Amino acid sequence: MAWAPDYVVLEDAKRWVRLAVTDELDDAEIALIISAASRGIDDHCNRQFGKTAGAEERLYTAWYDDERERWIVDTDDFQSASGLTISVDGVAATEYTKEPVNAPQEGKPWEAITFKRTAPVVPTGLEFEVSVTANPFGWTAFPAQVPLGTRLQINRFLARRDAAFGIAGSPESQLRLLSQLDPDVAVSLRGLRRPRKVG
Repeated sequence: MAWAPDYVVLEDAKRWVRLAVTDELDDAEIALIISAASRGIDDHCNRQFGKTAGAEERLYTAWYDDERERWIVDTDDFQSASGLTISVDGVAATEYTKEPVNAPQEGKPWEAITFKRTAPVVPTGLEFEVSVTANPFGWTAFPAQVPLGTRLQINRFLARRDAAFGIAGSPESQLRLLSQLDPDVAVSLRGLRRPRKVG
């Protein structure tokens, strides 16, 4: 698995749209559609579902939550705390909380680091002062909704290709196939959507 990968392989996409795997006529176009559908999923969810090849350092800017009285650092997703290191302006931080705190029990990643304002090392809000190294960043496996949603979106893109003016169906029951995420896909992904994209 890589960072921001395609969520469906070519052979599975062809089976989904009922094309013979041995029929290679549209392979190049279907491959483009798979990538477009995968990135559409990412854009909708404000996250991606792959993972880095190993440990990476990434820089973030903290913000202060007055209600919780905590500094919050929205990070890229990570599911492993092995080798996790955090520093603020070059000073190692050891007192912090990974959030959501129950993410592992729900099979989801952590997506933020929080600091009590009384912690020995806290951010100040300066741009990119917080360094987070995770090994790796990302998801250990695709949530089931992601490959399914990608397949549904592939179907929509393929239908739009053959629909005059983006309209499919009979004159009595027309469906406008706009270049956007399928509404059923959006519903299935609702629990995976972050409020905003990191970075």
